[in-house]
Amino acid sequence: MNSTSLLSLLQLADPTLPIGGFSHSAGLETYVQYGIVHNRQTAEEFIVAQLSQNIFYTDAAFVSFALDAVKEGGIETILELDEECNAVKLPKEMRQASQKLGMRLLKIFSLHCNNPLADDYRAKIEKGDATGHYAIVFGLFASILRIPKKETLTAFFYNAAVGMATNSVKLIPLGQQHGQEMLFALQSLIADLAEKSLLPDRSLIGLCCAGFDIRCMQHEQLYSRLYMS
Repeated sequence: MNSTSLLSLLQLADPTLPIGGFSHSAGLETYVQYGIVHNRQTAEEFIVAQLSQNIFYTDAAFVSFALDAVKEGGIETILELDEECNAVKLPKEMRQASQKLGMRLLKIFSLHCNNPLADDYRAKIEKGDATGHYAIVFGLFASILRIPKKETLTAFFYNAAVGMATNSVKLIPLGQQHGQEMLFALQSLIADLAEKSLLPDRSLIGLCCAGFDIRCMQHEQLYSRLYMS
């Protein structure tokens, strides 16, 4: 991967990118308030399960398929993926979070990536013919920016892990050192999941733990909340 592609990937997967990712805990806040996640060990277990059982079968698969769809050059495949992604995100907060992150990412990168497919996708979203989920937009721009697939998927998993580790540090709370130790411990898992996501099984999309969806739904009714999801 050349230096230009590397810089594009770093910006695309930057956890501090102003798209609002810091506002969402992916249900972690519910797990913490219920006392299920309460220390470094349980936080790491939560992140491992999210990466390998939830993100692997949903968002990472959509990133992979979106990358392939751009190379094929058809908006119809992107729209099919967009619709399917919307369907498998059952909790309202998670569905809305994905859409908000996707639209903000699209707004930032479309200004600097003059691409007919991205413009067409944005037009479809504005007309209400698509929803603009984060994973689809991430894969779309990674392909447009000519970022290799494996590196894209590795960065996508890492971005998710960083977000969950950061939220664990804030919510439990943990020390910053604990957060970094978790990320070190997750490196081999992230590399393995990225490799497996190169050719995901389309029939397994949405195969994840119902417990994550339930905790995300319960988050809507928490008495006090720091996060939007």
